[in-house]
Amino acid sequence: MSGLAAHHIKTTLAQKILLGTGSSLAALVNPYRGDMVAVCGETTACRSLENIRSKMMEDVTGKIILKEKPRISSETMDLKLLRALPESTLGRQYVKMLDKYNITPDSRLPVRFVDDIELAYVLQRYREIHDFNHLLLGQPTNLRGEVVVKWFEAIQTGLPMCWLAALGGLARLNRKRRTKLLTEDLQWVISTAQNAEFFMNFYFEERLDQDIDEFQYDAGITAQKRTTKLKKSKSV
Repeated sequence: MSGLAAHHIKTTLAQKILLGTGSSLAALVNPYRGDMVAVCGETTACRSLENIRSKMMEDVTGKIILKEKPRISSETMDLKLLRALPESTLGRQYVKMLDKYNITPDSRLPVRFVDDIELAYVLQRYREIHDFNHLLLGQPTNLRGEVVVKWFEAIQTGLPMCWLAALGGLARLNRKRRTKLLTEDLQWVISTAQNAEFFMNFYFEERLDQDIDEFQYDAGITAQKRTTKLKKSKSV
């Protein structure tokens, strides 16, 4: 089952509550604690994961993804081949983003505390395609960009961890950046999340040679409009 069974740790309901509470507090204090964010996501997500699976089962491509259980890693993604694709393709832009921010397809932790193996895969899939959401939404991997992506993911998936990160990250921004996010980003990303196709039903690996603008059009994601004043502002 996609190798996830080997990582599974059986826990009781009481243990999940303790893990969820502790990891949530730790993630709020330091949102860059990826291990705590991961544990929080796994111990609070059961109902949301069931809803995500239902949405995937109702979609032709989503159903195929659940059946084939593709994984994204340095073993499954030929980065050398992606670098040879035309500049405008999804795959080329994906590998450029990896290089720019010094990240790899192997940066996502395996799911350990979700007992249902298929739901564990759903959460693992969410983690592994997260970088594609940054790419499609045109967001960097800094705190502000992460908050924007988390708002998109929270609205589409309902995952408690995403809401925690979206609201907690917003609170951690300084006043200037928070104002920019509230006036420039939030209305756009909420509308985008509500109107875009469900991102968990995107078989990204099958569309790496597609023009990224075409992919965004298919996904229902429109470019963010910025005011002239904000365009002239210093990048954050």
